[in-house]
Amino acid sequence: MSQHKEIKKITTHTLQAMKARGEKIAVLTAYDFSMATVLDQAGLDMILVGDSAANVMAGFGTTLPITLDHMIYHAQSVVRAIKSAFVLVDLPFGTYQGDPKNALNSAIRIMKESGAHGVKLEGGEEIIDSVKIILSAGIPVMGHLGLTPQSINKFGTYGLRAKDERFYCY
Repeated sequence: MSQHKEIKKITTHTLQAMKARGEKIAVLTAYDFSMATVLDQAGLDMILVGDSAANVMAGFGTTLPITLDHMIYHAQSVVRAIKSAFVLVDLPFGTYQGDPKNALNSAIRIMKESGAHGVKLEGGEEIIDSVKIILSAGIPVMGHLGLTPQSINKFGTYGLRAKDERFYCY
């Protein structure tokens, strides 16, 4: 009789429990089926489909040119490979800043068209209305502080930001 190892799906509940226990959460970025398969089989908790696909996969100098359609395509490829990991997808530049309804529509498209498990937005207090409306639709959101590549034109360089709690949004 063959032994089948039960595949445990990582969910928001799993991630919250890990955080509460002080466990490290292993996250890496993938843009395609092959890499996502390797990362999932390696046991990662979360796979990010990053807007850095603009740089890595398409050769752009910044993350700004990537579109929502591009992100959905990459997310679909990653989701098809996943058996266990939680898949998080970046909302690309211009799809959530300053317009919470556009943010919600963008997040809904990602979730419906890719099968991802949540979205990631870059920023702090300035995006709180977008975060709230996305959460109100039942879509998990991860905020992104620190290195902020979508703000390259604002800051003129890639550098670490938001080193203290006054930049956080909850």
